[in-house]
Amino acid sequence: MSENQKTSSAWKWVAVIALLLLVCVAVLYGTGKISWNPSKGSSDEPAQEKPLNLWTEGSAAKAELLEYVAAVTDPNGKDYIPPEDRIAVFDLDGTLFCETDPEYFDYMLLVHRVLEDPDYKDKASDFEKDVANKIVGQIETGIVVSGLEIDHGRAVASSFSGMTVDEFNEYIQEFKKQPMPGFEGMTRGESFYKPMLQVVEYLQANGFKVYVVSGTDRFIVRGIVYDSPLCVPPWQIIGSDESLVARDQAGEDGLNYVFDDDDVLIFGGNFIIKNLKMNKVTVIMQEIGQQPVLSFGNSTGDSSMAEFVTSSNPYRSLAFMLCCDDLEREYGNEEKANKMYGLCEEFDWVPVSMKNDWITIYGEGVTKK
Repeated sequence: MSENQKTSSAWKWVAVIALLLLVCVAVLYGTGKISWNPSKGSSDEPAQEKPLNLWTEGSAAKAELLEYVAAVTDPNGKDYIPPEDRIAVFDLDGTLFCETDPEYFDYMLLVHRVLEDPDYKDKASDFEKDVANKIVGQIETGIVVSGLEIDHGRAVASSFSGMTVDEFNEYIQEFKKQPMPGFEGMTRGESFYKPMLQVVEYLQANGFKVYVVSGTDRFIVRGIVYDSPLCVPPWQIIGSDESLVARDQAGEDGLNYVFDDDDVLIFGGNFIIKNLKMNKVTVIMQEIGQQPVLSFGNSTGDSSMAEFVTSSNPYRSLAFMLCCDDLEREYGNEEKANKMYGLCEEFDWVPVSMKNDWITIYGEGVTKK
C-alpha cells in the first residue's frame, strides 16, 4: 500500500470514529443519560427568542426578570455583570418543585421508610416511628408540630444509616415513581414547576451559574434532581447535611483513619445541620464563596437568603418570591400568599403569582384531584 493510500485509509477511520462519537452523544441525550448542561450558550449570547413562554403576557415579574437579564448581560451597559459573577440561588420546595402533597417530599420519604417499607419498618427505632407519626398527625390535623424540622433531619439520618450514596439515590429514584397523591397524571419525581424550569434554563443560557439552596437533605435534593428536567449538577446543590463515613471506619476519627481500597462511603447516621433561614446565608458563603445576584424563594425560610443577595451588593440584584395563591391548579394557601405579598412590598422583593403569572404549573395532562 502506498503512503497516500495509508493516509487516506487513516483519515477514513478518523471520520468513522468521529461519526460514532456523535451518534453516542445523540443517543445519550435522547435517553436522558446526559442530564444537565452547565453552559447552554456563551456568556453574552442572546437567549431563546421567546423566553418564558409559559408565563402570562403582562406578567410584571416576567417583565422585570427579562429586563434585568438584558441589562446585566449588555457589555456596554451600566449594569453589566461579568459572567463569573452571575450567580443565582434557588430554593427547591415551593420554588422549583411541589412543596406539599400532602407534605414535603422528604417528610413523605421518611414516612414511607419508617411506616411502609417492608424491608425497614420492623427495624425502625421508636424515635423514627415517633417522628413519622408526628408527620402523619400534622397532615391529618393541620397543626404544625414544634421542632419537627430538626427531629425529621435526625430521623432521616438514622433511618438511612449504613446505606451507600448510590443505594440512597436508588431508593429515592424508586420513591419518585410513586403517583402524586393529590394529582392525576404525575409522579412524585415529575412535580417540577414548568415555568420555573424555564427561568433556570433562561438564566443558564445567559451565562448564569445556578445553585439550588434547600432546607431538604442535600442527598435527597440530588436524588430529586437526578435524571430530571432540572439541569443543575450535583456540586451546585446545597442542602441540610448528615454525616458520611467509610464503611470500615468503625467510629475511628477521620484524622486517624485511612480510606482503603475496599472501602465505600456510607451514611453515618448523624444529622449535622438544617439548612434554613440564616443557615442558608452561611452555607452560600462557605460553598459558593461570593454574594449571588439573584435569589428565588417562597417562604420566610428564604428571607435571609433574599436579603443577603439584595443588601450592599456591588452589582444590581433582585430577589423573587413565589406566592402560593393558586387554589384551582395547586393546593394553594391564600393566607400564606397574602403574607408573602406583604413581605414583598415591605422588603422590595418581586412577587410571583402562581395563579396569575403562569399559563401552566405542571403541564398538560396533570390535574388536581
